[in-house]
Amino acid sequence: MYIITGGAGFIGSYMIQFLNEQGIEDILVVDRLEKGTAYKNLIGLKYIDYVDKEDFLEQVIGQDFSGDDVEAVIHMGACSATTEMNADYLMENNYRYSQHLALWCNQHKVRYIYASSAATYGDGAQGYSDQVDLLQFKPLNPYGFSKYAFDLWMERQGFLSNMVGLKFFNVYGPKEDHKDDMRSVVNKAFDQIKEDGLVKLFKSHKEGYEDGMQLRDFVYIKDICEVMWFFLQKKKLGGVYNLGTGQARSFKDLVTATFVALDLEPNIEYIPMPEHLQDKYQYFTQADMEKLQKAGYNKPFTALEEGVRDYVQNYLSLRP
Repeated sequence: MYIITGGAGFIGSYMIQFLNEQGIEDILVVDRLEKGTAYKNLIGLKYIDYVDKEDFLEQVIGQDFSGDDVEAVIHMGACSATTEMNADYLMENNYRYSQHLALWCNQHKVRYIYASSAATYGDGAQGYSDQVDLLQFKPLNPYGFSKYAFDLWMERQGFLSNMVGLKFFNVYGPKEDHKDDMRSVVNKAFDQIKEDGLVKLFKSHKEGYEDGMQLRDFVYIKDICEVMWFFLQKKKLGGVYNLGTGQARSFKDLVTATFVALDLEPNIEYIPMPEHLQDKYQYFTQADMEKLQKAGYNKPFTALEEGVRDYVQNYLSLRP
């Protein structure tokens, strides 16, 4: 059995779909559906049961949950809002919860794959290498800190010898509609184009970057699942790995690709960035992918234009 926390979320639910495509249905979904529309992500998927995340944690802590038939825990459950300022909540939800699962997996000899984040790198001044001292980075927000702190805890425990953390960069793709303001720029741009015929992007407030030329490592959800599947097969591999494409692209490129996928001429308006974001804004992120390649992963990542076209034409355009 595979246990997927955050199973109704963006990456979690798409991973369930990916496992279904591999013929795997023995999946326990762990999440909380008290509000919002994330439940829609589970429609059409095959799994054996659903458990509330707090009920599941109680079973784990109380040792009421046997690990005998568990193949892996894929821990995607977390608050991923970079705008969440309640650090106590983030440490309880992202850090402490993840600790309990790691300890349980270690006790029961169960494969553990968890979501870290590129937000742990902060402003990028120390680079984006996953092959250096984890302690050197300086996250810019409480969310990034919660992930950073957990990476360090995993390292201190010695768990990274056979457990895997994945530092997701800018993921986009199907099943993210419920994320509201944390949706990808592709998703937001598609809606803006349909409603207004244009897309608004932030102006640059940093010398050396033109408007719309802020750079990110955009990675398609399908590639994310392929990498997690790789680590599910390679059970002896451990460590924290970057998960981007290794190629930074601009927001202008991303939005232009969205217009092109809709067979429209680009129409972009540049607006001032809110002052409270200006000193916390990342102008460049790019995953160093050498460590993953050395581990034996050699599948090519989806090119930006190809991923955006697939997402727009085969998913976003088909929404009711």
